[in-house]
Amino acid sequence: MRTNNGKVKNIIISVYFVLVLLAIVLTTIFHAFKEVTKNPTMLLLSMLFGFIILSFIVHRISRFFEYDSDGVKVVVINKGLLLSEYFNYREHKVEFEKNKLVSFRFYNYILFKELVFHIKDRHGKVHKSSFNVTLVQRKKRKYIKQSLRKMIKENRKKDNV
Repeated sequence: MRTNNGKVKNIIISVYFVLVLLAIVLTTIFHAFKEVTKNPTMLLLSMLFGFIILSFIVHRISRFFEYDSDGVKVVVINKGLLLSEYFNYREHKVEFEKNKLVSFRFYNYILFKELVFHIKDRHGKVHKSSFNVTLVQRKKRKYIKQSLRKMIKENRKKDNV
């Protein structure tokens, strides 16, 4: 099964554009309130802090996700959405054989969704690898979950024989 969240890229570019507009509006508001308030520096710092937090959240959430379980190996890729065609500044890629998958879990935080794999290496040690699936549609996450459950079921069946 192959899936990704490539359609989300235009939405994220629009969100970054809105953030730039918000920065311009905040600068205008600061200049308007400069004469009105007694402490304009505190107003500027609070607006700047809020803008930085909002930008950090958008940057943390906006990730491209690709899942490919066709063939013998499973390939999972997470990378940044904005400049990923030119250089991979936030790429995280895991490629493993289907029989090495021990378990997986979807975590659903308030602003963030995460997929965690537990994978055996060739020495039998289990490693944890996590991926951002916040912008992956619910339907696609359901299909990924079904595919991974099927792999684990087959692995357990092979271990019992």
